[in-house]
Amino acid sequence: MEQQERRYSEMSQHELQQEIANLKEKARKAEQLGIVNEFAVLERKALMAQAYLKNPDDYEPGGIYPIEGDPGVFFKIYYLNGVFAWGYRLGGDGKEEALPISLLKSDKK
Repeated sequence: MEQQERRYSEMSQHELQQEIANLKEKARKAEQLGIVNEFAVLERKALMAQAYLKNPDDYEPGGIYPIEGDPGVFFKIYYLNGVFAWGYRLGGDGKEEALPISLLKSDKK
């Protein structure tokens, strides 16, 4: 019987780091095999796991943060819900969206 997957919120920091390494390795293999959709899913899962290693208190509603991997693009936070920042991209279409906080660069370490 397959082990039920645990939620990232239930994992320790060490378990999250192991999960991220595992997901990145699987993503690397999928990329090498040219399985683009699986690669994208695994990359998103790794980003989600990374969000649980960040402190939501390092991000403030009203704050503007650069988006990782998207140079020159900034995100303004309306509010936080768990490890998700809700807001909009500056210079974008103004639609509200949620990003995992692992995608936002905080100046706090």
